[in-house]
Amino acid sequence: MMLEQLFTSFIASAAFGLIFNVPRRTLLHCGAVGMIGWIIYVSCTQLTMDVIPATLIAAFVVTVISQLFSKLYKTPIIVFSVSGIIPLVPGGLAYDAMRNVVEDNYDIAVQLAVKAFMISGAIAIGLVFSEVINQIIRKTER
Repeated sequence: MMLEQLFTSFIASAAFGLIFNVPRRTLLHCGAVGMIGWIIYVSCTQLTMDVIPATLIAAFVVTVISQLFSKLYKTPIIVFSVSGIIPLVPGGLAYDAMRNVVEDNYDIAVQLAVKAFMISGAIAIGLVFSEVINQIIRKTER
């Protein structure tokens, strides 16, 4: 089961790299960043961590790896971070929330929407927090 998830997250990240027109030489790296982020997320959730902190940690790791790859391959960080964050996006949860709105299950819809919003916020915080730490490290090196 885990191997299927790793393969799927790799393909999803690389495919979004194609959609975003990243350089062809970075497609495998984009897939690897997404796969590593998904490994972190799944590992955290299997350790009985809630999905929101697990997403925060995974987003942080995705950004750190994206920063390393951007320096290593002399490519903008967004090439790796956008493709790498795709497996963490709560699209299915948002879909379920909207489906429950249409079906007049407003209590469930609000719960799902809040959870999707919090996961999205965790992704944003993870991306920003990692970049802030990177900027602090760069300033202290100077």
